[in-house]
Amino acid sequence: MKTALIAVIAIASALSSVPAHAGKTADAIRARGQLACGVSTGVAGFSAADSKGEWRGMDVDFCRALAAAVLKDPSKVRWSPLTSQQRFTALQSGEIDILSRNTTWTLGRDAGQGLVYAGYMFIDGQGFLVHKRSKVNEARQLNGAEICVQTGTTTEKNLAEFARANRIQFKTLMFENLRAVLKAFFSGRCQAFTADASALASIRANDSGKPEDYVVLPDRISKEPLGPVVRRGDEDWFALVRWAIFALLEAEERGITRANVDTVRQRSDDPAVQRLLGVSEDVGKPLGLDREWVYRMLKAVGNYGEIFERNVGPESLLQLPRGINALPRDGGVMYSPPLR
Repeated sequence: MKTALIAVIAIASALSSVPAHAGKTADAIRARGQLACGVSTGVAGFSAADSKGEWRGMDVDFCRALAAAVLKDPSKVRWSPLTSQQRFTALQSGEIDILSRNTTWTLGRDAGQGLVYAGYMFIDGQGFLVHKRSKVNEARQLNGAEICVQTGTTTEKNLAEFARANRIQFKTLMFENLRAVLKAFFSGRCQAFTADASALASIRANDSGKPEDYVVLPDRISKEPLGPVVRRGDEDWFALVRWAIFALLEAEERGITRANVDTVRQRSDDPAVQRLLGVSEDVGKPLGLDREWVYRMLKAVGNYGEIFERNVGPESLLQLPRGINALPRDGGVMYSPPLR
């Protein structure tokens, strides 16, 4: 009995020292030396190529953070611009490793398409963009109006449900891609364009020509939590992506930034900070990563607050308030479970 007990303890000890496996998706990423990231065809603040062809935005920064964590190099990302109709098929087929493309988390998408959401990076709501000359101040005043809608999104159903609930009617003009929608709206074919309010703010700032002539109405007719999506069947990759989001939030909560991460890493005696940055405990091991994975993400893109401010907050053209996307201490809901 004593010999058997010693053998069991030895086996358990040996198993506990073996790093967790990061999953077949992470293996494929390492084998090709590149993360395949699905993004939008161009939504400023979230994923869009700038004048030099460099991709920018919150969703882009998250993929760079993942590349830093897994490949130790934030530049090792292959960008796949995808339309609303293409995005889920590209992920299901294995063309991309992750869809990081301002995509709303819904039950049908999360449970019915072989996909799973790892969390959310931005909580939004559907709104309306109108021309100021219309003198429309709220969505109910659009009764009978023609509304531009992009197909392949949740907006059409949300619009129909809003109309039924408020006993009003809209005439919807459907378009397959964003460029066609914008052409129709700015040419006056429809009186309003409905989409996520953040996307409307982006369009107003970057595509209208005269932002001061347009307004995003205050109404929010839906809940639109936007976050990265991965395929079902690789729980290890799912866990890695989910905890990457949490790590960026935890870093903001602890006051660790892109600028001070080296100093904090050297000088902080806070156990939670030491654990997060790999100074003490190794929180990368359960994810199949090394102990410096969070440190590399922060060096590459900064914490969640920095990602927000730079791309959609006051430092950006969109100038969106943090609002519900703030940490709980600031009145928001962006929250990380303990990284331990």
